[in-house]
Amino acid sequence: MPKMKSNRSVAARFKLTGSGQLKRCRPGKRHKLSKKSSQEKRNLSKQPLVDKGQLGTYKRMMLV
Repeated sequence: MPKMKSNRSVAARFKLTGSGQLKRCRPGKRHKLSKKSSQEKRNLSKQPLVDKGQLGTYKRMMLV
């Protein structure tokens, strides 16, 4: 039987932390940044953790 393949789109969007949580990037910081304030851009830079309800789904897709 061949190896299982992980979902590459999920693997590219999320990063696993040492404690088993998943970090994600906030949307809205790719372009059109000139009309956003410095505070808004700074808050978009923070990487929140994935909610507990979705954590298992994404981990299964990443084969973690």
